[in-house]
Amino acid sequence: MRSRLNTLFDALLPVFATLAALGVGMIMLLILRVSPLEAYGALWEGAFGSTNAVAETLVKATPLLLVGLGICIAFRANVINIGGEGQMIVGGILATQIGLTFTEAPGWLIIILAMIAGFIGGAIWGGIPGILKAYFRVNEILSTVMMNAIAVQLMNYLLRGPMIDPTQLEKASKIPQTARLVESFRLLRWAPTRLHIGFVIALVLAILVYILLWRTTLGYRIRAVGQNPHASRYGGIRVRRRMVTALLLSGAFAGLAGAIQVYGVNYRMITDGSASGFTGAAGFNGIVAALFGQLHPIGTIPASIFFGALLVGANKMQRVVQIPSALITALNGLVVVFVVSSEIWRRRRQRQRLAFARAAEKDDAPPPSEINPSAEEASTS
Repeated sequence: MRSRLNTLFDALLPVFATLAALGVGMIMLLILRVSPLEAYGALWEGAFGSTNAVAETLVKATPLLLVGLGICIAFRANVINIGGEGQMIVGGILATQIGLTFTEAPGWLIIILAMIAGFIGGAIWGGIPGILKAYFRVNEILSTVMMNAIAVQLMNYLLRGPMIDPTQLEKASKIPQTARLVESFRLLRWAPTRLHIGFVIALVLAILVYILLWRTTLGYRIRAVGQNPHASRYGGIRVRRRMVTALLLSGAFAGLAGAIQVYGVNYRMITDGSASGFTGAAGFNGIVAALFGQLHPIGTIPASIFFGALLVGANKMQRVVQIPSALITALNGLVVVFVVSSEIWRRRRQRQRLAFARAAEKDDAPPPSEINPSAEEASTS
């Protein structure tokens, strides 16, 4: 019973952490002389108060879920992927180029090719840090962050030069964006909302990632490398190759998120000069969604929906109670900090329980005379 209660408590830790973060947010709202009930009521109304609100929440959750699935794979191999922003950008660029090049092709074919191109683009951008980590011992946190910066500059160059919308060339203030995709190339939508089939694709992929990690040989090897690379190497697993594979797949899912963002939401590549201008910071928020879901593909589904609701509802909360936009950023940051902290606490609790269990086994172990009765006779003789 105690083991089940501990497991339940660990599973609910992110929920408790979120409630604690919202509690701190209530104090901040009171300092600003704003009713927390009114503010959080507006947040709920903005996220789930209508069909369109629910649709917007799911639209926001889609890239978070896809990036989160990649993070689950990477973290299971004990490698950290902070490059979701850059991988989304590269995936979006390649997918957009497919749609702008083959304008006369059938829509279904272009969509499939674009999704594949986004998947491959993200995989390449994630695989480079994977190779540097596995074969040259370059810290993957630093390399993935630097790859983000390279992707942003690449995007800014392309959207202001070779890929810029031809109609922007005649204007004094050139908006960095591509031409709009042909209407037949857009993902299926549930009118009159903006919800598209990309969310269904993400749900299916979440199930497939679960099967990959826990029902296939490749998934077992990835998790084994994450648990103990030395034992895995002794057992015949190619540790370096599995590290590269984990970051390849992690980047691939982020690149697919970029392709779906283009073909399901924006219908073009557009930016304000920063990564978040295109990604909406999904590359970073997807990490938190994965941690909130206990680094489990199925658990990442409700976690992504929750953070999508938080992003959508916060906008309405800002409009209704007239609070500064900085407070919304601070509230989101509080949730991130508390959730990540709860994950650290959960791991510490697991280590403590393991240490107590080992100590109890030693205390309960029978003396050598009981294990081998002849041992006492031999000593007396």
